[in-house]
Amino acid sequence: MISRLATLLAHRLSPEKAHHLAVWAMSHGLVPAFGREQDYPRLKQNCLGLNFANPIGLAAGFDKNAAAMSGAFRLGFGFVEVGTITPKPQAGNAKPRVFRLPQDQAVINRYGFNNDGAEQAKTRLSAWRQTASGQFGQQAVLGINIGANKDSMDRIADYAATSAILSPYADYITVNVSSPNTPGLRDMQTPEILADIMKAVKTGCARPEIPVLIKLAPDMNEADFLAVLERLPDMGAAGVILTNTTISRPDSLRSPHKTETGGLSGAPLLVSSTEWLALARSRLPKDIPIIGVGGIDNAAAAYAKILVGAHLVQLYTALALNGPHIVAKMIHDLDTLLARDGFAHITDAIGQVSNAAEALRISGRIKPV
Repeated sequence: MISRLATLLAHRLSPEKAHHLAVWAMSHGLVPAFGREQDYPRLKQNCLGLNFANPIGLAAGFDKNAAAMSGAFRLGFGFVEVGTITPKPQAGNAKPRVFRLPQDQAVINRYGFNNDGAEQAKTRLSAWRQTASGQFGQQAVLGINIGANKDSMDRIADYAATSAILSPYADYITVNVSSPNTPGLRDMQTPEILADIMKAVKTGCARPEIPVLIKLAPDMNEADFLAVLERLPDMGAAGVILTNTTISRPDSLRSPHKTETGGLSGAPLLVSSTEWLALARSRLPKDIPIIGVGGIDNAAAAYAKILVGAHLVQLYTALALNGPHIVAKMIHDLDTLLARDGFAHITDAIGQVSNAAEALRISGRIKPV
């Protein structure tokens, strides 16, 4: 009840002010431990060589400065990805730069990698690793999402530098080349450039065993997407995150802000991001995990992505629109859905359905017409 009231009050603020307030509250422990009360053996798994208490993660973009990890884990997230963090601090794009689309259960943002830079993040991450991380045990997995500065003359060197500074505190690293809000960044989604970035990141890593993942956009053409997937094993990528926000605008959008420039996230991405995920699972070796993100607003949406091949899933927009209680509910309901369909363990469900539409129908996220 209290969390729902807080969410309603937050929606009276501008989206960016509400975002800052949520991060502040989480960074000061002002959130209840919704999701730490019950153990779900069916949802535990080892993936990327790491132990996950459940497959529900907080996507990058919420905690840009590595300030609110403990608060996020208190909500029940099985893993948290901070960032995107760049080598140097940067202010990001001009305000206003984030817009709610309530009629569409969506958000458009053009933040532009606003963050305090790698050195400030290092200070916070170091302190967290020394103190707060212990209370959540070894199953509190922390990912660090890294990017390049907008004005960088050598973006590959930016990835290497940020990796060198922050990798000592990461359970895994995500290479973000798919944000639409840094000019030219998405042009780096080619096999050749990604191979160079991966080499630079791995060279900078404090430990060679740290998994490095790549996050891709949903706006690539299929040939380019498949070309990147084909090269992922050779690049040494431990996994792939599908997908980032989209610059497309579905005809179904109704909200007044639908024409704003930036990346669209939320419910309108569910079908397309799940289709990309299904395609990727059909082409990638089974030992390369996929993290599914895009339009996950309840357990059924998460379950659909798992059915088509995601080992793990992430959300952000649904947290912003619906409030912190959504995490614990999603964990509980996902466990219920797996039991309903006779799966003794989450790993038994991964990739059991090859078609995104069928997975969404089975999960109950999209009802048959």
